[in-house]
Amino acid sequence: MNKVPMTVVGADQLRKELDVLKFERRPKITEAIASARELGDLKENAEYHAAREEQGICEARIRDIEGKLSNAQIIDVTKMENTGRVIFGVTVTIVNVDTDDEVTYRIVGDDEADIKQNLISVNSPIARGLIGKNEGDEVSITTPGGMTDYEILKVDYV
Repeated sequence: MNKVPMTVVGADQLRKELDVLKFERRPKITEAIASARELGDLKENAEYHAAREEQGICEARIRDIEGKLSNAQIIDVTKMENTGRVIFGVTVTIVNVDTDDEVTYRIVGDDEADIKQNLISVNSPIARGLIGKNEGDEVSITTPGGMTDYEILKVDYV
């Protein structure tokens, strides 16, 4: 399988979620199934069916996280020399040339992306347009709103 880029923070968050699922949620679900079994007839036991469904969802998420972590290529930009080049994991400040709106994004993996926290996926149109460019460059990026020109003000390897 192909390696999927992931930041150190993203990998840590997935590991924490995996621990919660395996060592907190899974035992609670097992207890709920055992309690529901004690109620008798399983065919018409809503508590049992709900617990089994929750177990299936939990196990699927565990497999999903384990798969992502096994295929992760964890990239720590803090250990790299800051060359001013936009790469995966950097924090980049750009300004819209037309409106002078300034914004700072961190380029992260698909699972880590959260636009509300200015974390954009490496596969997003803006990140794809910025990757490989250098501090001071002007880039034209096709976004859902149309073609937009940006200037790269600052690239931080943090």
